[in-house]
Amino acid sequence: MSAEAADREAATSSRPCTPPQTCWFEFLLEESLLEKHLRKPCPDPAPVQLIVQFLEQASKPSVNEQNQVQPPPDNKRNRILKLLALKVAAHLKWDLDILEKSLSVPVLNMLLNELLCISKVPPGTKHVDMDLATLPPTTAMAILLYNRWAIRTIVQSSFPVKQAKPGPPQLSVMNQMQQEKELTENIFKVLKEQASDSILVLEAALKLNKDLYVHTMRTLDLLAVEPGMVNGETESSTAGLKIKTEEMQCQVCFDLGAAYFQQGSTNSAVYENAREKFFRTKELIAEIGSLSLHCTIDEKRLAGYCQACDVLVPSSDSTSQQLTPYSQVHICLRSGNYQEAINIFIEDNLTFNLPVQFRQSVLRELFQKAQQGNEALDEICFKVCACNTVRDILEGRTISVQFNQLFLRPNKEKIDFLLEVCSRSINLEKASDSLKGNMAAFLKNVCLGLEDLQYVFMISSHELFITLLKDEERKLLVDQMRKRSPRVNLCIKPVTSFYDIPASASVNIGQLEHQLILSVDPWRIRQILIELHGMTSERQFWTVSNKWEVPSVYSGVILGIKDNLTRDLVYILMAKGLHCSTVKDFSHAKQLFAACLELVTEFSPKLRQVMLNEMLLLDIHTHEAGTGQSGERPPSDLISRVRGYLEMRLPGKTSLQSQISEIQYSCNSGGKS
Repeated sequence: MSAEAADREAATSSRPCTPPQTCWFEFLLEESLLEKHLRKPCPDPAPVQLIVQFLEQASKPSVNEQNQVQPPPDNKRNRILKLLALKVAAHLKWDLDILEKSLSVPVLNMLLNELLCISKVPPGTKHVDMDLATLPPTTAMAILLYNRWAIRTIVQSSFPVKQAKPGPPQLSVMNQMQQEKELTENIFKVLKEQASDSILVLEAALKLNKDLYVHTMRTLDLLAVEPGMVNGETESSTAGLKIKTEEMQCQVCFDLGAAYFQQGSTNSAVYENAREKFFRTKELIAEIGSLSLHCTIDEKRLAGYCQACDVLVPSSDSTSQQLTPYSQVHICLRSGNYQEAINIFIEDNLTFNLPVQFRQSVLRELFQKAQQGNEALDEICFKVCACNTVRDILEGRTISVQFNQLFLRPNKEKIDFLLEVCSRSINLEKASDSLKGNMAAFLKNVCLGLEDLQYVFMISSHELFITLLKDEERKLLVDQMRKRSPRVNLCIKPVTSFYDIPASASVNIGQLEHQLILSVDPWRIRQILIELHGMTSERQFWTVSNKWEVPSVYSGVILGIKDNLTRDLVYILMAKGLHCSTVKDFSHAKQLFAACLELVTEFSPKLRQVMLNEMLLLDIHTHEAGTGQSGERPPSDLISRVRGYLEMRLPGKTSLQSQISEIQYSCNSGGKS
């Protein structure tokens, strides 16, 4: 052997060897191997993997002499494989949480059906027709396990699931996935058809007053030898793993509660049943204590369900003092008593009891109602947003985008309310220095963002502001606000009316760029750009966001504008208008295009025609998204504008997209005229 080969051999032999994985068929050859394998600290394959392998092999179809596919044969090999799968599940103590997490619906369905079979549940018999009290304990427990899994699976299937990203397409894999998907859907269909029966079976189980037993590895071995020995007859009625009545009822109550809660989305009266089951679950957990080995309830999830039920079905004997804040807010929203909900949020700013996510969900709900045309809610949205913003800044979070948008046009009422919320949200005698510092910084930043000195002095003269900021800080801030003046625009004014608005006060470039990205108000955009160009002449602010896209046929003309401010303004107005049109925010798109048209009219006939084209296209899209969907004929002036444009259009003067849309529209309209 060469020296090189010897070195290689030495290196290889010195490496620790990974023990080979035990193959499924080895458990068929050696009867005691399964228990030895499962006793290992980290068995490989894991128990759930073994269940999959055993059932997969036992359910493989066979092919006869005529090359026809036949169902899996009921032979000794397959019966042993199914028994091995059951024994592994027994090793896991039939814990549905573990089994559901690791096994697919078809595999777990097959496993539990095998349990029913070996527990002597007659095939084809409806479980609801069987008297659990007279059945052997292991048979009754097998029926309960199956029906608990059935309703748990129905509930779980109602939740949205994030689809896994598919790998490289492989025909065999795709076929297998499609088959499993179809099989799963068929099982779901059957389970949903039997859901009412499963619920009745579990309700009947709550009336049992005897302990039940579930099969263990030992009882399954005995069954394989002599089936009648351990299925409830004589002395063997207590064979298996004992499940106390309270443990069984606790699990059943929780699963029934989840099923009723899921049904409540279509029948609100069922929430009362869910509430009853969840609170009974809490009582049983208190009775059982922490010593239970077989009753595992997700207590955080249970607490969430109970809180939700308190909101949806308040107890009839509850007084307003006993209601949880969740219930109080929900009742206020349902009754339209928004002021009371706002008071609850302000009080919560002192206690921090309500989760931030819950407060945000309330604001989202109000925003949705406001956007559906309920303009009276605009003020309520601001007030709830202000309450949430103060809670955020007290806990050290940044100010939300929503608050910045709602506070773009401050007025006396908004300032007064914001100061009221700030005052009621902090106890100056008990508050920590960090809370006081957060509140002071917030008030200072609000002042810096205001243009009207009258509003600045409303805040700076407020008792809370005077208490939180030192004399030197207050004087410095007030002097800074007094001295600031509108920046002078030195560029040539293409359109006088558009530039005759005072510019806003400067804050800093980063904040202004952030506002520039968020704003869809053309006047505000113009003010921000004047401010930014007054702070630096080295930046091209049309590049601030990579989401601002303008067709190259337009951008070539726009970027040729010599004046930097005008170039940035035209480009940003055009880009924001196109984006708003794309997302069907037609009202803002029209404002942005109108401002851009006014701006370019007197210095660029080419850009003026571009804007007229885009505004015509916008009107077309607005009609198509509105009355056009119901087949209503477009207004005659719109048809005339489209036809007139097509008659005088010169090739290459507009984007291809505009040409196609306009031609299609004209043809459709012409057919109706």
